[in-house]
Amino acid sequence: MVPVIQLFARDAPWVEFPPGKDLAQLVWCPLEHDEEPGGSVVPRLYWRDEAETGARGTLSDAPVPREGEYGEDLVPRPCTVSPTPAVEYPGYDLPDELLTTLLPRLEQLQDRFGLWYTEVASALQNKAGGYPAWTQSPDWPHCGAGHRMEHLFSVTSEVAYGRWLPLDEHEPGTTQPQWQAPAAEDIVDTIGPELMLGDMGGVYIFLCRRCPDLPYAHRFDCH
Repeated sequence: MVPVIQLFARDAPWVEFPPGKDLAQLVWCPLEHDEEPGGSVVPRLYWRDEAETGARGTLSDAPVPREGEYGEDLVPRPCTVSPTPAVEYPGYDLPDELLTTLLPRLEQLQDRFGLWYTEVASALQNKAGGYPAWTQSPDWPHCGAGHRMEHLFSVTSEVAYGRWLPLDEHEPGTTQPQWQAPAAEDIVDTIGPELMLGDMGGVYIFLCRRCPDLPYAHRFDCH
């Protein structure tokens, strides 16, 4: 298993952590598993207490599988996060009736900015919370009790897309809206986990808060 996300509750106050927990850690096996949809990775999610975890000591280096055992594109490059709140909306999950009602306004948006609604509604980016930015048909998982799970994390190949980057990582002097002004290549090449999940895809982590044991699931989604 290799580390993918380590998120502290203080850095993402919009994410609800379980009582007594203030640290979320996501790891996965960096092999392509044929039994998984699209041959995706297999993630594991852990909720921890920061103080207890720190008291046990920390590793000086992140674990890396032995060479030849894994796909290098599935091992994240060590990096830090810049938590930036953003307002999102459902993309392909938008109900048909509402889509029909909004269609004239969405066409105006496309005529003015050259972008269709689903391109800007939700961030196809590494994120906590919000909506999954499906590139294929929505595939929400349900827990064993039949509850539809909520989106918790997205880990994607799309950080280079640039439109949803934090302000401090944009090209100096950028005045256009973030979603209209992709960052310069010399910026995006140096940030993020540098993953390649399938064809520029992503792994979405879902959680059921209605069940006391907080079951989770994942979906692989790519172009």
